[in-house]
Amino acid sequence: MSKPLCVIVGFGKGLGRALAAKFANCGFDLALISRSKNNSAAAAEAVATANDASRVRLFCADVTRPETLESTIATIAQEMGEIDLLIYNIRGNFTACEPLDMSYDALENIYREEVVGAFAAAKAVLPGMISRSRGSVFFSSATAAFRGSSTHPLYAIGKFGLRALSQSLSKAYAKHGIHIVHFRLDCDLDTPIMRELYGQDYDPGKLANPDAVAESYWLTYQQPGSAWSNEVELRPYTEGWTY
Repeated sequence: MSKPLCVIVGFGKGLGRALAAKFANCGFDLALISRSKNNSAAAAEAVATANDASRVRLFCADVTRPETLESTIATIAQEMGEIDLLIYNIRGNFTACEPLDMSYDALENIYREEVVGAFAAAKAVLPGMISRSRGSVFFSSATAAFRGSSTHPLYAIGKFGLRALSQSLSKAYAKHGIHIVHFRLDCDLDTPIMRELYGQDYDPGKLANPDAVAESYWLTYQQPGSAWSNEVELRPYTEGWTY
């Protein structure tokens, strides 16, 4: 019997690695999509460590060019089988600026990364899921999806759009047995880059453990259809709420 297949768009040493390891450990094969295979080593190693019986394949696509992402996911389905779970785990640049300082190029790019790419990925998997009356699509997001920002408007605009897309897809396709979830991470993750940024102020108790976050994705995946979450909010117990 073939294993269920999880496709993760966007991965590296943080949450992508943790998600890959968690779902491999739970018996999934993995297809990992990144703009460059240079980012793949950490996730591939995590999968092998978690479950060396799981297949893991690496693919390249640029989420700002939706046709390449659709084509890559179609190739995955052809070569690896039916896709049971799609996780869109892309984070646009967290660039600081005032709203009037946003450039048209930056605004268009964040929209392509956060919304157009997410739509392309969902569009590539949903017809097959609908035909089978089952499947899950998860979007990694942030509390920025709930509130604008005077200092990081680009990030907020992108996440607002991602949340609207997630809700729209859920309202349209949940009736076909498709579980679509928008995960809001109201926190910083305990990743190498964040440890470097915090420097001497680094305190793991104040950051979210990526493996614990991945566990919450897994628990959400297991929810029965009679009690689905479509919005999941995650933060460490030490986090001060930001809204």
